[in-house]
Amino acid sequence: MKKSIQIGSAFVGLIVGAGFASGQEVMQYFTSFGTWGLLGALVATLLFMFMGYTLAQIGSDLQAGSHKDVIYHIGGRYVGAILDVLITFFLFGVAVVMFAGSGSTFEQMFGINASTGSIIMAVLTLLTLLLNTKKIIGIIASITPYLIAIIFVILVYSIFTMDLSFTEADELARTQSSAASNWVLGAFLYVSYNIAAGAALLIVMSGATDSRREAGLGGLLGGLILGVLIILIHFGMFVKVDVVAGLDMPTLALAKEIHPAIGILMAIALLGMMYNTSVGMFYSFTVRFISTDSKMYRPTIIIVALLGFLASLVGFTTLVEKVYSTMGYIGFVLIITAVIAWVRKRDNVNRL
Repeated sequence: MKKSIQIGSAFVGLIVGAGFASGQEVMQYFTSFGTWGLLGALVATLLFMFMGYTLAQIGSDLQAGSHKDVIYHIGGRYVGAILDVLITFFLFGVAVVMFAGSGSTFEQMFGINASTGSIIMAVLTLLTLLLNTKKIIGIIASITPYLIAIIFVILVYSIFTMDLSFTEADELARTQSSAASNWVLGAFLYVSYNIAAGAALLIVMSGATDSRREAGLGGLLGGLILGVLIILIHFGMFVKVDVVAGLDMPTLALAKEIHPAIGILMAIALLGMMYNTSVGMFYSFTVRFISTDSKMYRPTIIIVALLGFLASLVGFTTLVEKVYSTMGYIGFVLIITAVIAWVRKRDNVNRL
């Protein structure tokens, strides 16, 4: 059970990045559909649980040590090659979103120019990668309980201080920008792009255990926690949509409204997750093309970080909408191939 909890926590840590915890993703994929957003969140919860269970079991079955090997295994020679290239480049896109998100956080919370905030995150990420830190994913899960506690405080506060009726909240929520045309597609796209970003690493982590049951339970638990977080963030923003409408960092605004100290704690949590995610994504992106032992590793990291900063100037909200929604459609292919691989493996096991 301990191993399952570790896998589940790591899964949550991989998925929860700047857009998730800030509330921006939840706003665009769930809250913007008003009361239907809650149903979308429930659908997303079930999807996360199923995919977490499926992918974790694949990782255990394969004893995976490389995301490239996993992608080719579940996608085959041709589909695997296409998925490998697309997912690798979208790792860069997710890291860019982290840079932009840190800029928005520094500006909204501390009054620091967004570009300066992005530069700070880019420099921290670059320094970490230049130190050749290979065990960067291990620390991501540690911030999850801290985040859950703050989000729960925000939810309770939002419920007891709401000034809108549910009808008024529903009308105002529907005026917010959406990343999908309807709540069903929003739920599927949200799970899809998150799976596309985190699937390979989840599978590799699950490869550390030879117990198919423990791995599957860990993925299931992680999916459940993710779903609960989505529901809590959605409901907290829905009842206070008059406060958070149009903001880059909705949950940060609510935290700051409770008390400046809570706002600072939330900002620290957000920046910590952005740092973890940007380091993990840029590392995964870079080593896909060049070994850490190569003389070109450090120059490449510097160039990648610089390009990432320049791309982040597009803006956080715009990047969340464009990068993630596009990645979601690619994730559909990954989900389908992963499910087929899992079913085939299960059938083979049952025949033995």
